[in-house]
Amino acid sequence: MLDDDDRRLLRYWQAEPSLSQAELAERVGITTGRVTRRIARMQELGVVRGMTAVIDWAALGYAVEVSLRITLDKTQGNAFDVFMAQARQVPEVVELQTFLGRVDVRLSIIARDMAHYQQIYRQSILTLPHISEIEALMHVARIKNSEGLPL
Repeated sequence: MLDDDDRRLLRYWQAEPSLSQAELAERVGITTGRVTRRIARMQELGVVRGMTAVIDWAALGYAVEVSLRITLDKTQGNAFDVFMAQARQVPEVVELQTFLGRVDVRLSIIARDMAHYQQIYRQSILTLPHISEIEALMHVARIKNSEGLPL
Protein backbone atom coordinates (compact mmCIF):
# COMPACT_ATOMS: atom_id res chain seq x y z
CA MET A 1 0.00 0.00 0.00
CA LEU A 2 2.84 2.44 0.85
CA ASP A 3 6.10 2.62 -1.05
CA ASP A 4 9.51 3.89 0.09
CA ASP A 5 8.72 7.49 -0.91
CA ASP A 6 5.51 7.40 1.14
CA ARG A 7 7.40 6.08 4.16
CA ARG A 8 10.14 8.71 3.81
CA LEU A 9 7.48 11.41 3.44
CA LEU A 10 5.70 10.22 6.59
CA ARG A 11 8.97 9.89 8.50
CA TYR A 12 10.01 13.50 7.75
CA TRP A 13 6.48 14.89 8.26
CA GLN A 14 6.06 13.02 11.53
CA ALA A 15 9.42 14.30 12.84
CA GLU A 16 8.70 17.91 11.78
CA PRO A 17 4.98 18.52 11.11
CA SER A 18 5.58 22.21 10.40
CA LEU A 19 7.51 21.46 7.18
CA SER A 20 5.88 22.86 4.06
CA GLN A 21 5.09 20.54 1.19
CA ALA A 22 7.97 22.09 -0.76
CA GLU A 23 10.36 21.31 2.12
CA LEU A 24 9.01 17.77 2.36
CA ALA A 25 9.43 17.34 -1.40
CA GLU A 26 13.04 18.46 -1.20
CA ARG A 27 13.86 16.09 1.66
CA VAL A 28 12.09 13.10 0.09
CA GLY A 29 13.51 13.85 -3.36
CA ILE A 30 10.20 14.17 -5.23
CA THR A 31 8.20 17.11 -6.63
CA THR A 32 5.83 19.22 -4.56
CA GLY A 33 2.96 18.02 -6.75
CA ARG A 34 3.77 14.39 -5.93
CA VAL A 35 3.89 15.23 -2.21
CA THR A 36 0.44 16.84 -2.48
CA ARG A 37 -1.00 13.82 -4.32
CA ARG A 38 0.62 11.31 -1.95
CA ILE A 39 -0.68 13.11 1.14
CA ALA A 40 -4.17 13.31 -0.37
CA ARG A 41 -4.05 9.56 -1.20
CA MET A 42 -2.87 8.67 2.30
CA GLN A 43 -5.71 10.77 3.74
CA GLU A 44 -8.23 8.97 1.51
CA LEU A 45 -6.81 5.61 2.62
CA GLY A 46 -7.07 6.63 6.27
CA VAL A 47 -3.30 6.39 6.84
CA VAL A 48 -3.25 10.11 7.70
CA ARG A 49 -6.28 10.83 9.87
CA GLY A 50 -5.71 14.53 10.40
CA MET A 51 -3.42 17.20 11.71
CA THR A 52 -3.74 18.58 15.22
CA ALA A 53 -2.11 21.05 17.56
CA VAL A 54 -0.60 19.41 20.64
CA ILE A 55 -1.37 21.58 23.65
CA ASP A 56 0.45 21.28 26.95
CA TRP A 57 -2.34 20.99 29.55
CA ALA A 58 0.01 21.98 32.37
CA ALA A 59 0.86 25.24 30.60
CA LEU A 60 -2.86 26.05 30.72
CA GLY A 61 -3.12 25.33 34.41
CA TYR A 62 -4.15 21.66 34.40
CA ALA A 63 -1.67 20.22 36.90
CA VAL A 64 -3.51 17.01 37.80
CA GLU A 65 -4.07 13.97 35.60
CA VAL A 66 -5.90 10.92 36.89
CA SER A 67 -6.54 7.62 35.18
CA LEU A 68 -9.75 5.89 36.25
CA ARG A 69 -10.12 2.17 35.60
CA ILE A 70 -13.81 1.38 35.58
CA THR A 71 -15.69 -1.89 35.69
CA LEU A 72 -19.27 -1.62 34.52
CA ASP A 73 -22.35 -3.40 35.81
CA LYS A 74 -23.23 -5.17 32.60
CA THR A 75 -26.52 -6.66 33.83
CA GLN A 76 -28.23 -4.01 31.71
CA GLY A 77 -28.00 -4.78 28.00
CA ASN A 78 -27.08 -1.25 26.95
CA ALA A 79 -24.86 -0.39 29.95
CA PHE A 80 -21.70 0.03 27.90
CA ASP A 81 -23.25 2.27 25.22
CA VAL A 82 -25.07 4.46 27.74
CA PHE A 83 -21.96 4.84 29.90
CA MET A 84 -19.73 5.73 26.93
CA ALA A 85 -22.21 8.27 25.54
CA GLN A 86 -22.39 10.10 28.87
CA ALA A 87 -18.65 9.86 29.61
CA ARG A 88 -17.92 11.52 26.26
CA GLN A 89 -19.87 14.57 27.47
CA VAL A 90 -17.54 15.25 30.43
CA PRO A 91 -15.17 17.98 29.14
CA GLU A 92 -12.33 17.00 31.47
CA VAL A 93 -12.29 13.43 30.14
CA VAL A 94 -9.54 13.69 27.55
CA GLU A 95 -9.26 9.99 26.69
CA LEU A 96 -11.55 6.96 26.76
CA GLN A 97 -10.24 3.45 26.20
CA THR A 98 -12.06 0.13 26.31
CA PHE A 99 -10.63 -3.23 27.35
CA LEU A 100 -11.40 -6.91 27.46
CA GLY A 101 -11.02 -8.33 30.94
CA ARG A 102 -11.95 -7.27 34.45
CA VAL A 103 -11.58 -3.54 33.65
CA ASP A 104 -13.98 -2.37 30.96
CA VAL A 105 -13.04 1.28 30.49
CA ARG A 106 -10.20 3.66 31.29
CA LEU A 107 -10.85 7.39 31.52
CA SER A 108 -8.07 9.97 31.57
CA ILE A 109 -9.16 13.09 33.40
CA ILE A 110 -7.38 16.42 33.72
CA ALA A 111 -8.00 18.99 36.45
CA ARG A 112 -6.48 22.25 37.62
CA ASP A 113 -5.78 20.90 41.12
CA MET A 114 -7.00 18.25 43.55
CA ALA A 115 -10.02 20.31 44.62
CA HIS A 116 -11.06 20.62 40.97
CA TYR A 117 -10.51 16.89 40.47
CA GLN A 118 -12.72 16.11 43.48
CA GLN A 119 -15.44 18.34 42.01
CA ILE A 120 -15.23 16.55 38.64
CA TYR A 121 -15.18 13.16 40.34
CA ARG A 122 -18.21 13.84 42.54
CA GLN A 123 -20.33 15.82 40.09
CA SER A 124 -19.48 14.21 36.75
CA ILE A 125 -17.85 10.79 37.20
CA LEU A 126 -19.87 9.32 40.07
CA THR A 127 -23.08 10.31 38.28
CA LEU A 128 -22.19 8.22 35.20
CA PRO A 129 -24.49 5.21 34.86
CA HIS A 130 -23.74 1.52 35.36
CA ILE A 131 -20.47 1.86 37.31
CA SER A 132 -19.75 -1.16 39.43
CA GLU A 133 -16.15 -0.43 40.47
CA ILE A 134 -13.64 2.43 40.08
CA GLU A 135 -9.90 2.44 40.68
CA ALA A 136 -8.10 5.78 40.51
CA LEU A 137 -4.45 6.05 39.50
CA MET A 138 -2.78 9.42 40.03
CA HIS A 139 -0.49 10.36 37.15
CA VAL A 140 3.02 11.09 38.37
CA ALA A 141 5.18 11.42 35.23
CA ARG A 142 4.91 10.85 31.50
CA ILE A 143 8.03 8.95 30.51
CA LYS A 144 7.18 8.48 26.83
CA ASN A 145 4.37 10.05 24.88
CA SER A 146 4.50 9.48 21.17
CA GLU A 147 2.05 8.55 18.50
CA GLY A 148 4.88 8.45 16.00
CA LEU A 149 5.58 5.21 14.20
CA PRO A 150 8.99 3.78 13.39
CA LEU A 151 8.78 4.25 9.62
